[in-house]
Amino acid sequence: MTQENRQALSDGFRDGIPIGLGYFVVSFTLGIVARQVGMTPFEGFLMSLLNNASAGEYAALAVMITDAPYMELAVLTLIANARYVLMSAVLSQKFSPDTPFYHRIFVGFDVTDEIFGIAVAREGKLNPFYNYGAMLTALPGWSIGTAMGIIAGNILPLSAVSALSVALYGMFLAIIIPPSRKDKVVGVAVIASFALSYLASIFFSEISSGTRTIILTILIAGIAAVVKPIHDD
Repeated sequence: MTQENRQALSDGFRDGIPIGLGYFVVSFTLGIVARQVGMTPFEGFLMSLLNNASAGEYAALAVMITDAPYMELAVLTLIANARYVLMSAVLSQKFSPDTPFYHRIFVGFDVTDEIFGIAVAREGKLNPFYNYGAMLTALPGWSIGTAMGIIAGNILPLSAVSALSVALYGMFLAIIIPPSRKDKVVGVAVIASFALSYLASIFFSEISSGTRTIILTILIAGIAAVVKPIHDD
């Protein structure tokens, strides 16, 4: 491994620590739901290790409780996680053109909201080892937290566990505030995304949150690209 890759791996691991801690807390509540489905700690651990997606897993567990068919489970999970297709497309623009295809596949395996946030905010071309470093903390935090939630069951009050998840929103703010202060266009887009997301949740509540995210992402990003395009150096 080259020195550049080792540095990128170290940076990703460092930036991924708060993500892993936040995931551990949030996935704890997921484990409580998984226990109601009848999953063992190992099954919950494996589910979260292979499918690091909160909305997708919650949706999957919801239909599993109703004993829904596999096709319905697959379609619902696909819809809930469809926004990651857009995030992967954006990250592909951050890679150097000579980045091997297998690196793109491995990075695409764990594109989450938080990892996408820190990766896209990184200046210059994206080294895939940066994402690997973040994944080294994010994946264990999410999967171990799910297993621990199953073990704990309903011992802890759900309100207490949910209150701890506020730390994840603080991490989101830490990701978006610096680039918003640096670029007014990004700041306006962030504010618009907050406002429109809130309005969409009220007037279009029948549409899933994942679908609303996709529509708003295309809409806000498209307007920003037309009004204030980024010119290549």
